Amino acid sequence: MIETLLQTLTIVFDPSRLVFMFLGIMLGLTIGLLPGLSGTVGMSILLPFVYGMDPFTGMALLIGMVAVVHTGDTFPSVLLGIPGSSGSQATIMDGFPLAQKGQASRALGAAFFCSMIGGVIGGIVLFLVVPFVRPLVLAFGSPELFMLALLGLSMVGILSGKRPIIGVVAGLFGMLLGTIGSAPAVPDYRYTFDWLYLYNGLPLPLVALGLFAFPVLIDLLVSNQSISKGAKLSGSWFNGVKDSLNNKWLMFRSSALGSAAGFVPGLGGSVVDWLSYGLAKQTSKKNDEFGKGDIRGVIAPESANNAKEGGALIPTLMFGIPGSGTTAILLGGLLLMGVEAGPQLVTTELSLTMSIIWTLIIANVFGAIACLLLIKPIAKFSTIHPTKLVPFLAILLILGAYQTSQHWGDLLAFVVLGMVGWVMKQLDWPRAPVLIGFVLALSAERYLWISFSRFGTEWLTRPGVMIIGVLIVVILVSGLLMNRKKRSNETFEDKGVRS
Repeated sequence: MIETLLQTLTIVFDPSRLVFMFLGIMLGLTIGLLPGLSGTVGMSILLPFVYGMDPFTGMALLIGMVAVVHTGDTFPSVLLGIPGSSGSQATIMDGFPLAQKGQASRALGAAFFCSMIGGVIGGIVLFLVVPFVRPLVLAFGSPELFMLALLGLSMVGILSGKRPIIGVVAGLFGMLLGTIGSAPAVPDYRYTFDWLYLYNGLPLPLVALGLFAFPVLIDLLVSNQSISKGAKLSGSWFNGVKDSLNNKWLMFRSSALGSAAGFVPGLGGSVVDWLSYGLAKQTSKKNDEFGKGDIRGVIAPESANNAKEGGALIPTLMFGIPGSGTTAILLGGLLLMGVEAGPQLVTTELSLTMSIIWTLIIANVFGAIACLLLIKPIAKFSTIHPTKLVPFLAILLILGAYQTSQHWGDLLAFVVLGMVGWVMKQLDWPRAPVLIGFVLALSAERYLWISFSRFGTEWLTRPGVMIIGVLIVVILVSGLLMNRKKRSNETFEDKGVRS
């Protein structure tokens, strides 16, 4: 294991792959610092370009971006009070008040240093877990892998949005989109409507671009407002680094919490963010300043944010269960490069897994250093007016959409899926389950077909299948009960306010 890790280091430091890793870092920081552009949007933009790439090079590009997107999104959160993504919402609570006090550089310094430490810890956790998860992964057959696909879908559907039923329906809709085209096991075509373009199914990059990137363009045009005006930086970022070291136990504890929470499919960045912030506030002494400009309110969520990515890669790579839109696209990127998540990533493709760990750690370090050195230039870049930004993004997205199969149907599918994504966003319906359902559809159908062909109906009585089935039922029922209790509490509070 250690020998493979060291051998892989030479692959990671290959000059051609380093170029792609730094390109991913640059794009990740750019996407992060622009409010409204999440990591899912950035990954969907990159996805068409990794098709046919060498897996080591393609993953260097994708992981380079994944590692730092939650570092870059700190800029708008601290400077403007606008969340760069859902994972940077809690940072606003104390980061923006610090900026209003003229301590923006201090807040940014602490945030970037903690992001770097959290990302490194997340990578180390991923490395330490692989030996323990490896025998478990190898013991799983097609029935267990099918049930795991359903488990990932049920968890993400329940944990996304205020209405869990809609989340589950969105995931099933994604699986329906994934069945378009040829069947994986029999010579049959579904839902093609005699259109040759659909015979190979919908391309994953198109689904990702349409659901997440297209709505951003519309919202930016509708807003027609400057992202920031007169945001100023003062003080030294080195003071923030010293604050982080003075609160080192809070930083390490929040990083560990982020790694553990990232391991659970469906716990998005916003959940981890607020969980870490709330825990820090409840367990810290003299917490009266939380929400008014307490540096600990920046350290806790930023440490957990980047650490979460290492934990989230565990179920994604080992079991093929993406826990978010970003990891779903990452899983799709592996498929585009001819690699399937699961047992082979801890056996024949173990070196690729080790390269992902190295890239995750290295990208976090370089991303944080870049942010610290380029605070003022990047802060100015975040002031770009939407009317100047949208044309550039539109060209990039259209080229990315057409790149998938170079057929005019790509553009039509992009617009149709984009309108679906925009409507879902306006209705506050979760879109990540659609993407995850789409990614899981092919593997779930294949594993189901193999299970029935090899075991008939006997596979339903296998211990692993029954255990995972019980987990699915527990998650669905508990999610519904928790949501109902939450809604009843909100109704009670509303009545109390009115009275």
